Amino acid sequence: MDADLHDLQTLLKSRVRIITLDSMEETRIVALFVELGRVIDAPIFTWTVTDGLHRRDSDYGPQSHTRRPLDALAQIRATTRAGIYLFLDFEPYFDDIVIRHLKELCQDTAGPRHTLAFVGADLELPHPLKSFSAAFSPARPDDARLREIVRDQARQYREAHEGERVRTSPEFLDKLVQNLRGLTSQDAQLLAHRAIFDDGAITASDLADTARAKFELLDGGEILTFEFETARFRDIGGLRKLKSWLDVRRPAFLDGDARDRPKGVMLVGVQGCGKSLAAKTVAGAWGVPLLGLDFGRLYNKYHGETERNLRAALATATAMAPCVLWVDEIEKGLSVGDSDSGTSQRVLGTLLTWMNEDKPAVFLVATANAIEALPPELIRKGRMDEIFFVDLPKPDVRELILRIHLQRRGVEISDEGLAELVAASEGFSGSELEQAVVSGIYVAKANKAPLTAADVAAEMTLTQPLSVVMSERIAALRAWAAGRTVPVD
Repeated sequence: MDADLHDLQTLLKSRVRIITLDSMEETRIVALFVELGRVIDAPIFTWTVTDGLHRRDSDYGPQSHTRRPLDALAQIRATTRAGIYLFLDFEPYFDDIVIRHLKELCQDTAGPRHTLAFVGADLELPHPLKSFSAAFSPARPDDARLREIVRDQARQYREAHEGERVRTSPEFLDKLVQNLRGLTSQDAQLLAHRAIFDDGAITASDLADTARAKFELLDGGEILTFEFETARFRDIGGLRKLKSWLDVRRPAFLDGDARDRPKGVMLVGVQGCGKSLAAKTVAGAWGVPLLGLDFGRLYNKYHGETERNLRAALATATAMAPCVLWVDEIEKGLSVGDSDSGTSQRVLGTLLTWMNEDKPAVFLVATANAIEALPPELIRKGRMDEIFFVDLPKPDVRELILRIHLQRRGVEISDEGLAELVAASEGFSGSELEQAVVSGIYVAKANKAPLTAADVAAEMTLTQPLSVVMSERIAALRAWAAGRTVPVD
């Protein structure tokens, strides 16, 4: 028996009177209930404001005199045979009188035991009715069903284009199916149709477009950000140990068993040394989308809303798997104070619960500047696979960083000039090195001359790096990291 059908039968046997279905797939839901009615021998009705009550398991037409909610409820109460009634888009009609009628229907133990189902997007049942209700979520299509959907769209394309076959490869077909996971059948059909009918092929660009469209369908944009084309490892200097660690674990993350899949890393260290860029390059190196969780957007002044926002964001990340979830400066969202009414603790609890769950491939990358502000529950082994420390770049890494920023701007400097800049930049972070190059370019353009090493070196002498301005704090951070973390280089 179909799993959805079995679950619905179980729900009915529990004698629940109201079922809520938060879904836009009305056609699928109605078909599912019609099949349920056939199995349990019960009449199935739908109600809409346009048709009124309409029996779906027989040839009876709509009953237009029941378009008004109170007339429909009166008809149901007068019916002597127990039935199942699906109300579509009923939420606007939950006024006090309607709620009272529904409550009396649910409390009626002498008459037939009708079951009422309310179907709609973002459905919220009035509080007086919640004690009579249970929520039901239809299962999302599995990989086999998603593959059928893609092949069906390919067949439709072939029929519409005189037998022309859709161009793709097994790898791209598998990845398209992967990108459709977590969607409803209706949405999966929409995105598969868009990918195939656009140019008659399934290509790398279709995968990126499908991932972005899926993110928009999941409505994650209010709290999460989305990037697909992120930086590669070649775009960042240093971090050799981190790069090696990620290379070893890439197959296990993308194709391994859920129990052994890497969960995530914590990147702590000096500001401006590449923690955020490293988080982005994880997604680029593994070829998966990057979702950024913004704690500033997450928090809400109303009780319980912040945790609800976090649960929604984590659900979106889970549906987008495989992906990287990046939380920048995580300590700012989890620092516990006396003025937040326990919100930070509840947010931490929600996050830890999600991290402990067996879930699809979501790799968490958290960055932090103030490790002392992080709760110990978050950074212990088992929560994160590893804690990496990002220190100020050493001379060889500074040379790599300078080369990257100069080449990116089409500037050539001799090896001798580069060695001069490396020597002059002791104590500079990666972002400070980039800013020195940018400032040197400004000066060179103002002088209408090509950039020289002397221009960049001069800019370096005009600023005090963070390692000097906050030397005590950085020394304390290094002391904490010694023996507790793995250096990235």
